[in-house]
Amino acid sequence: MYQLVSVEAAYEVMLENIFAKKKRLLTQTYCMTSANGLSYALSLELITVKHYFQEDFIMAHSLPDLPYAKDALAPHISPETFDFHYEKHHAAYVTNLNNLIPDTGYADMSLEDIIKSADGGIYNNAAQVWNHTFFWNCMAPNGGGEPTGALADAINAKWGSVADFKAAFQASAVGNFGSGWTWLVKKADGSVDIVNMGPAGTPLTTGDKPLLCIDVWEHAYYIDYRNARPKFVSTFLESLVNWDFASANFA
Repeated sequence: MYQLVSVEAAYEVMLENIFAKKKRLLTQTYCMTSANGLSYALSLELITVKHYFQEDFIMAHSLPDLPYAKDALAPHISPETFDFHYEKHHAAYVTNLNNLIPDTGYADMSLEDIIKSADGGIYNNAAQVWNHTFFWNCMAPNGGGEPTGALADAINAKWGSVADFKAAFQASAVGNFGSGWTWLVKKADGSVDIVNMGPAGTPLTTGDKPLLCIDVWEHAYYIDYRNARPKFVSTFLESLVNWDFASANFA
């Protein structure tokens, strides 16, 4: 059975994501339908229109808004860093992904599903889109301090104290060779661990649950810290880390 929809409703829905240059053909399609005395358009006709505008039905991925203003983490992370790291690097991964997925099996997949099933350039760009979005949420204005509740208990059970966890996380992130990501993850048994991963590494591919991460690609810190990765990591832990976000992920 074809689902019957009003011409007016179908027209409005279809135009929402159609570029202006394509409106004329779409309008003509529905004008002809109405001229023939039909008050309803069969979904088959919508499929025909979809054939002409196939690219508009690809699940396009967009650059998410930052969870705070670009100057909200100053002086620890400057607006200039966000100009490059967010508006150029993160945005480029989104653009690259959208350019790579048309005419592939990934075109209508969610970002997470792409990451879990793709490889090569599609995986790299999809993972970097997701990782950066997660990373922005790992920081907060007036961040830092210590975790509380169940997450604090899990950290204490693993490392003995939050201070010892921070020392272990610092050592892992500083020692993560080259470009990569350092993660605090929740294991399947409920315990927590620190995991170093490569340039586009993400726990979405390992079965671990991501709780917190730091980006140790040089573009994450070079404007504000030059080559002083240890200072960047210690500042992240003492002044930026969003323990509320990590605790919500742990729950």
